[in-house]
Amino acid sequence: MSIDLPFYREQLKCNFEQLDDVFSDCMDEAAALLSEQGIRDYLEGASLVCMIGRGFEPVLVYLEEMPQVARLLGESILTNISQCVWKMSRSPNGNSILPFLQSLPEAARRLGSSEQMQHYLDLVFDFMERTTGSIHGFHTTIPSPGLPDFLNQIPHLLNQLSLEGLKNWLEYGIRNYSDNPDRQRDFFSLQSADSRAMLQRERHGTLFADNERKLDLYLRGLWEDPVYLVPYSLAFDTLRKPIPYYDRLGIRVPDVYDDHAQISGVDRYRAVLAHIAAHRRWSRAIIADNYSPFQRIAIELFEDSRVEALTLRRFPGMRRIFLGLHPTPIEGACDAEKESCVRHRLAILSRVILDPDHSCTNADILEFAARFRELMQAGESSTREMADLAVSFVARTRRQSDQLANVRFEDTEVEYRDDNRHLWKFIEEGDEEEAFEDNRDVPLEETEAKGLPPRHYPEWDYNTKTFRPDWVSVYEVLHPQGNPEDIDKLLRKHSALAKRLKQMLEMLKPQNLVRIRYQEEGSELDLDVAIRSLIDFKCGAEPDPRINMSHRHDSRDLAVTLLLDLSESVNEIPAGCEQSILELSQEAVSLLAWAIDKLGDSFAIAGFHSNTRHDVRFLHFKGFREHWGDEVKGRLAAMEAAYSTRMGAAMRHAAHYLEAQQADKKLMLILTDGEPADVDASDERLLIEDAHKAVQELDQQGIYTHCISLDPRADEYVSDIFGKSYTVIDRVERLPEKLPQLFMALTR
Repeated sequence: MSIDLPFYREQLKCNFEQLDDVFSDCMDEAAALLSEQGIRDYLEGASLVCMIGRGFEPVLVYLEEMPQVARLLGESILTNISQCVWKMSRSPNGNSILPFLQSLPEAARRLGSSEQMQHYLDLVFDFMERTTGSIHGFHTTIPSPGLPDFLNQIPHLLNQLSLEGLKNWLEYGIRNYSDNPDRQRDFFSLQSADSRAMLQRERHGTLFADNERKLDLYLRGLWEDPVYLVPYSLAFDTLRKPIPYYDRLGIRVPDVYDDHAQISGVDRYRAVLAHIAAHRRWSRAIIADNYSPFQRIAIELFEDSRVEALTLRRFPGMRRIFLGLHPTPIEGACDAEKESCVRHRLAILSRVILDPDHSCTNADILEFAARFRELMQAGESSTREMADLAVSFVARTRRQSDQLANVRFEDTEVEYRDDNRHLWKFIEEGDEEEAFEDNRDVPLEETEAKGLPPRHYPEWDYNTKTFRPDWVSVYEVLHPQGNPEDIDKLLRKHSALAKRLKQMLEMLKPQNLVRIRYQEEGSELDLDVAIRSLIDFKCGAEPDPRINMSHRHDSRDLAVTLLLDLSESVNEIPAGCEQSILELSQEAVSLLAWAIDKLGDSFAIAGFHSNTRHDVRFLHFKGFREHWGDEVKGRLAAMEAAYSTRMGAAMRHAAHYLEAQQADKKLMLILTDGEPADVDASDERLLIEDAHKAVQELDQQGIYTHCISLDPRADEYVSDIFGKSYTVIDRVERLPEKLPQLFMALTR
């Protein structure tokens, strides 16, 4: 349509010479997209932008882009935008006007509604108000350092984040970097690792919510399995990466999947659901109690391979997805002299079964892959047959080095497979699956963390009253062995003290007994089961061999973790002592462990030290399921100390194991000689406040903490961390005597 160009040019109150060259084209587009009222608002807005005194470029961007923005979001947005530009020009942030206008077209396309755009505008101005004039106490003339960088990144950010994710990312940057211009600019320009980590935490790939109907139809149509799908979040589990699984409530899947190894997020969902649906159709649970942890891992792998083979018979097209997501371990990559290769060996077997063309020269692996295929050619096979084959494989390939704590995990995890909890039935309740020797869930190491993922924990920043997500990296270490005879000598040295402790222990020992039935070995015969087994035998059925029963004490249900500060300072020899704090701690811990073992309480011993937030070492001396014997004594005999004291992260990690124990009362004893500190923490209160926050978290988990401090200055800070739950031992040489007595007083 024809437009009255001079009339509209008169309405635009702007005298830039360059305007005449583009005005006609801009008005043609505006007339095609806007109403008469919209055109008036459009020109009034352009006039307002012209009046801010920032040159011609902001006016040009407004004239060129606003018609499309108004078409997407409604003409009312024009007035809002021009008012925002005017408001920004009245602040010290005039340099952000141009990137602000340039961000609007992409924001309009991604947000899709005027309400969402208004939320975006609110975010921009909230950012501007909270960071303008906040540097070094100036409040009128200092512009926001990070606002231009943030606006320049908007197209990328909105393609990665939802508006809620953008708000969370923005809030984190404002809270933590509002008083540091350089770090603020690095964060909002996506140059800092912290910024990218937060972006990764808030971003979304293929959302389950967007594909739920498609995946539901996939299960119903191809598997005839109308099971309920329940999403879980990968973003907030800082302790351990969740794994898909199913139970009576439905199939649990991640709420988001990114593309991986040229496999789309949707296909990753299909692989997970196909694998689980195959388990639901063909797998049957078997008794777990008589299998070792290594045997269980192998059984799970063979059963996973069986259901995938049956899946590929029905849906050959799934092979591309399975192969794309299955790791390709390299034969010989695992050094059997330095690390446990059991997972690596099983991963190669799994790959050979799935991909017959995979290169492998190991005769045992090739033989068992061939035996697997023979079983599958005869029919569908069964979970029981896979279990027998797996036990044979473990017996054939077991190596002494498989016991090493340094387990190779690289290229061993098949991420689309579930955790196989449905395969197992446990006769007696227990915590075997939580024992730290279980290499599937709790990777340990002896020397370095190379190849093993650390556990990431948040750290509390008392200045901003927020957690820094995934801030501390904790590496688990099984302490190397020493000579257990050294600990026996220490116990003999304190034989008189041990005699007195023994008299006290008799008063604390529980008396009530509870029967544990269905045992192959026990203290007496279980007549009911024995008679039933005899009847089965007489009838020609397989008798139940678990005809015995045993007893356990039930009146003292306590789990204890003793956490030792093994920082460099414990190597010092206090004034008036002949032994170092480390040697005295070694004696005290040995006596305490002996006493707890006599009481029959479940207990674990661990130590920790740190070398910046990137390297916190957690040293296992005794696990809850280990007996007080030569192996534990050997680790205590080799106890060493080094580096610094990042206490909060160590307490959170120790709580992970303690919380899993099935006990009515849970106690964590922390033995330390000084306040929390580390070389990368310049603020002395930072790690003290973080440790206090960790104590609060443990209290919410039902874990009681008590600190035993050997620091004469402890009264200055220890109450800030533990409240009234602490004991200061001024005479360090009396630690071997005081520590067991303190424990008995706490647990009486």
